[in-house]
Amino acid sequence: MQMLLKWLFTSLFILILPYIIRGVKVTNFITAVLVALVLGILNAIIKPILVFLTLPINIITLGLFTLVINGFMVFIATKLIPGFEITNFWYAILFAIVLSIFNWLIK
Repeated sequence: MQMLLKWLFTSLFILILPYIIRGVKVTNFITAVLVALVLGILNAIIKPILVFLTLPINIITLGLFTLVINGFMVFIATKLIPGFEITNFWYAILFAIVLSIFNWLIK
């Protein structure tokens, strides 16, 4: 039940983020739910592989390269979900940072 509630809150925040970040567009609540689902799946499957492959860069940058990986996950989600658009990669990184902060707050 807690996981479902967190998914719902994340979806609501994804729906609110276009009002905070001007380079983000989410058409409706269903799209926001799909974005939350796809980001969860991408972060569970692909992100650990990318973090492992980029470990030397992560060590050199003291973990800041993880922000780029998070932005890449968001950018992949824009390609998979119609109705979810981000204008450029920098907005994807900003979207990932703000979403991560929100998820940290509702933990």
